Parts: sequence; structure tokens; C-alpha cells
Amino acid sequence: MVHIWVRAETKPHEHRAALTPKTAKQLIDAGFKVTVERSSQSIFTIDEYERVGVEVVEEGSWRTAPLDAYIYGLKELPENDDSPLPHTHIMFAHCYKRQAGWRDVLARFDKGKGTLLDLEFLQDDKGRRVAAFGYHAGFAGAALGLDVWSHQQLEGNATYGAVSHFPTDTELIAHVRGRLEAAKAKTGQEPSLMVMGALGRCGRGAVDFARSAGVPDERIVKWDMAETANGGPFPEILQQDLFVNSIYLSKPIPPFVTKEMLNGDRALRVVVDVSCDTTNPHNPIPIYDRTTSFDDPTLSDDDPSFVLSNATPLQVVAIDHLPTLLPRESSEQFAADLLPTLLELRTRDTARVWNDAERLFREKVQEMRTGSA
Repeated sequence: MVHIWVRAETKPHEHRAALTPKTAKQLIDAGFKVTVERSSQSIFTIDEYERVGVEVVEEGSWRTAPLDAYIYGLKELPENDDSPLPHTHIMFAHCYKRQAGWRDVLARFDKGKGTLLDLEFLQDDKGRRVAAFGYHAGFAGAALGLDVWSHQQLEGNATYGAVSHFPTDTELIAHVRGRLEAAKAKTGQEPSLMVMGALGRCGRGAVDFARSAGVPDERIVKWDMAETANGGPFPEILQQDLFVNSIYLSKPIPPFVTKEMLNGDRALRVVVDVSCDTTNPHNPIPIYDRTTSFDDPTLSDDDPSFVLSNATPLQVVAIDHLPTLLPRESSEQFAADLLPTLLELRTRDTARVWNDAERLFREKVQEMRTGSA
């Protein structure tokens, strides 16, 4: 019997769940054992899980789970912990592109003789990810970007405060549409935005939200690989009010925009870096050096790490778990997409997706040990 242990998320404001009650029941019906930790953050109540027959355990108890259980979560494990990891973990570890602390993460698995099966690198036979939160990341990123722009029009330099998740996409759309209408009534202005990576999952989400919130299609500039083939930087970005970066960074590329460019003439007032490769040495948006959060969503140009000489204000949104703005819907879509791959854990020895994921983990551990690229 395959045992999946769903750990509680610990990242602040992370309301998504790796496994929903509906997909938990589907796994149980297929002969899996499913254990779910209590969570003070999840959008799904423990009662919803209990009704489908999962085993319920206390938050954080995955550390003492049976060694044959797959520890399944979304975001990174708690920081400030270097204890060995003896289990097989399924999660987004954010360590294969040499992000900050990547060696420390892999060293924990190496010491504990555990395994990482990274959700970001589960791919079908065409190299496409089997499941991703990209659509809702772009959707939420465009929503926050348009809301920040509206705030600038309505409140000037007043602080853009903390944000919280929305129960449904309908309520999120209504909120932002109302803000855009208020901004137009006050200033007569409508925003223009550029979506970079517009043909991907993430970019499609951003474009769909902008349209749903009432942004005219002619004010949405959609760029993808064809438009960026010659390499950046791209001064066209500066001509828009809002720039949404939605690309998946798989190799080094020239920057799309630089801090020096921002000090010149520009209409640009808001940057939403959905991709959020902040600590990646090849980050194509190298204008800031830290992520933002739901408590403090924007990095403004008066921040010591982000000083501009241009008098036109600029704010950056760089939240690395944007889909949790719509936690129920994004979790349900992701879990449904991943379910066929989770079912293949029954035959993991012959399942190409899981074998490829483990092979990649072994390669990255070797890089960690030797320092090779």
C-alpha cells in the first residue's frame, strides 16, 4: 500500500493544500493510505478530510512518519533546520537552479539518505510539466498589479497595505474591477499592461484576469518567445503602466529590464514578477533583491535596496506564492492535474515521470557534493 503523508504548510499566508479532500478520496479509493496533518492555515477544514476517510494527525508530525511514507507538501520546509531528511519528499524545493541556500537543502537529504521528488520537474514525455500552479499565479499576479496601480491613482503615495486571500475568483475579479472603475472615474485613466510569456500557462492567467477585470484588449500587450528572440533589455516595457513577468526561466538570458533603464523616462509604475527568480543568478528582472509578502506586498522605490533617481514612483510585487490568493481553486486545479501522476506511485519502479525525477535529484546532489555546474 502506498502511503502519502500530507504535511501542514508553514509558510506564512500559505492557504493552499497539496492534496484536496476530493483527490484524497480518489487516492483512498485506489488503494492508497492517506494521512493529513491538522493545519491552522489550510483553506480546507480537517472535517472535509475526515469525511473522506483520511487518517488525521497533528501538525508537524511528518518527522516521525514511517520511513516508507511519501511526505507530500507544496512550499519549502521550515527554515533554520539542518536536520537530516530520511524520507522521500514530494514538494517544490526551489533548489535545483542554485537559488539561495540550495546546497543546504540538498545536504539535508544527503545526510539523511532521503530523496527529493521535486514537483517543478515532474514532466511528461514531451517535457511539459504534468501539473503546475502557473495559471493561477499569473491570474493572481495581474490582479495584485492592477490593484496596486489603482491604489496609486486613488491614494497617491499612501502605503499599499496587506492583502488576504479571496474565497472565489468571482469575488477577486469584482474587487479589482471596482477599483479600476473608481480610478477611471477619478483620473480618467485606464492602465496598459505588458504580459511577458503570454502564451504560457502563467501568461494566459494574467491576460485572462486583465480581460475579466475590464481592461480593454488593445491595452494588453502580449509578448512571448517571438518578440524576445533577439534578447533584452526591452525599452518597450517602459511604455506600459504595468509589466507582468510570467516566463519560466530554464536557461541564462539577458535581462528584460534594468535599474538603469528605470531612471530614464517611463510610464511604468508597477512591476509584478510572477516568476520571482529573485535569488537566481540569471534573474531577468534584476531591479530588486528580495521577495515581498502578503503582509508587505510591494517593494517601493524608497526602499534602501531599490533606490531610483527617477521621480516617477515604481512599485514591485514579488510574492513567491501568488496562487494562494485563490487557495481553494488553485489547489483543486493542481491536485486534479497531478492525480494521474500520483497514482503512478503504485508502480514507481517503472514510472518514467518518477524515475526521471529521482535521477535529476541524484544529479543535483552530486553537483552539491562536488561544486560542479
